Amino acid sequence: MAEGLTPVGCAEKIIAAGRTVVLTGAGISTAAGVPDFRGPKGLYVTRAYDPEKVFEIAAFDRDPGPFYQFSRDFLDTLGTIEPTFTHRFLAELEKRGKLDRIITQNIDGLHQRAGSRNVLPVHGDYTTARCRSCGRGCSGERLRNLMREHEIPPCGFCGGTLKPDVVFFGENVRFLAEAEAAARRSDLMFVLGSSLTVYPAAMIPHYAGGEVVVVNKGGVGIAAGKGVHLVDADLDGYFREVEKCLPRDGNRR
Repeated sequence: MAEGLTPVGCAEKIIAAGRTVVLTGAGISTAAGVPDFRGPKGLYVTRAYDPEKVFEIAAFDRDPGPFYQFSRDFLDTLGTIEPTFTHRFLAELEKRGKLDRIITQNIDGLHQRAGSRNVLPVHGDYTTARCRSCGRGCSGERLRNLMREHEIPPCGFCGGTLKPDVVFFGENVRFLAEAEAAARRSDLMFVLGSSLTVYPAAMIPHYAGGEVVVVNKGGVGIAAGKGVHLVDADLDGYFREVEKCLPRDGNRR
């Protein structure tokens, strides 16, 4: 099992914490069936999609076709999967008042589907879209409807190309100041399913106001030390054990 922090010790930290903040990466969603990007079988490694064509903003402006080919496959996949145990566990902690904010690098919306409300998607998502020509926005639902009717979904106002509010290479991440502020206010921060190699999101744990617990399969870009606990474990398996150690109201043993 995991080194660094037992499920009992993790539960005790959750109970004692005043403000808990979570940063999540691809590892929380791969268990649900969402393909990752940088893992051993990730999309960038297998070259199922070329990141230089799919997620470069200059390439999108030249030819949005490769991105929309990816998006149709990606959204079809999302339509067949459900949030994982860990997604639901975090939503329950928020409901109990034990989780202040989720900062996610993922674009899949599974935290929101699990019931979490206080979510900062720093790499964006498909819930909204914007025209690259006139800047007018539309809902993600409208975008998906247009994707069914058109190879490249057009803006309903000027006929330009719609782009979902997913952060591309060459664009600024979203909510970074809010994420850093949430980390600074925290007295407990979890990093779940992230190797902490993608910047600037990988810097967020360094702003944490208290202890940091990293749960991930494989190596991470932060060292264990005073106030930093590294747990090499399967997320769902680990947090099932943590849940067993928590009282129903999340406040007392």
